[in-house]
Amino acid sequence: MVEMSVAGIALDAASRSPIVLLRDPSGRRQVPIWIDQAQAHNIMAGLQDTPAPRPLSHDLMAALLVAGGLELDRVIVHAIEDSTFHAVLKLRPDLDDDELEDDDDMDFIEVDSRPSDAIALAVRTGSGIWMLEEVVAEASISVDAEADAEDQNAFSRFVDELSPAALVRHLNNRGDTDEPSTDTNSPPVP
Repeated sequence: MVEMSVAGIALDAASRSPIVLLRDPSGRRQVPIWIDQAQAHNIMAGLQDTPAPRPLSHDLMAALLVAGGLELDRVIVHAIEDSTFHAVLKLRPDLDDDELEDDDDMDFIEVDSRPSDAIALAVRTGSGIWMLEEVVAEASISVDAEADAEDQNAFSRFVDELSPAALVRHLNNRGDTDEPSTDTNSPPVP
């Protein structure tokens, strides 16, 4: 799984529909999720942390979690089917630090959610937004095409220049092999 962050809200140039952009930690891939105007407003209000005169839906949800003794641990966007993303809220009892020591044994409550609702709630509660790598790979767009091309060219040069002796040298220098060096130009590995 990949922890994503909200890069912002954009508008689709063709349809003028809002899009929430989730960015991976490297900053090189973004996953666009088309949402409606109300969801865009809810996510932006959460990101800007501006209090509304009356609680918005997601403010109410966050307050209900607290009142119910639950905490949003994380959001997981786990599938994309027919251009529709699917997410779950991973909820857990709101426990003291002493009780959190046995966190691995804790039973989480999973609640099905639209990703836009899950994201709006996550930004209000400071919870993580996670996405399965398969979903990121399928739905992401490259953000830095120039850096990607540079990496691809560097890898191609590496493969072109690769020889068995260079590979053995490289492995010996990293200490990943117990095999003695067969390269007479390399110093022996201690």
